[in-house]
Amino acid sequence: MSEWSPEVLEVLEASGWMPGRRVGTAGWRSMFEDVGIVVHDAAEAFLQEIGGLTVSIGGPGISRAREPFELDPELARGEEDRFSEWSAVLGRELFPLGELDHGRFFLGIDEGSEIYLVETWVASFGAMPHALENLILGVLPRRIDEGHG
Repeated sequence: MSEWSPEVLEVLEASGWMPGRRVGTAGWRSMFEDVGIVVHDAAEAFLQEIGGLTVSIGGPGISRAREPFELDPELARGEEDRFSEWSAVLGRELFPLGELDHGRFFLGIDEGSEIYLVETWVASFGAMPHALENLILGVLPRRIDEGHG
């Protein structure tokens, strides 16, 4: 997944990422499978490499402010209904990744490695690896649920 720009690599490395990083995902898997949300291959691959990182960024970005985010699915515990409902609406399997802007928004990933901002509405940061670039560099996600009540 590490096809990132030097600036993004610098931010990730400052957050504790390194090439070849692998973390265990069994705890996250069991936590969510117990409530009916299954870890798909894209979520597993993302979390093995990038799970557990806290990215402390701020300031102006390309088309939105850069906001800190934490890639710990446990932060979305208790929000399973939100992820299940959006999965049904979108026809995709969203798995929680963590939170954006200190819990103001949640982050999720679908089986195609597309990263989403999840709230009472949903927006896409695009597919990996560009999604992480967009998240770190401050690119406004594309809102995809217009008209959903």
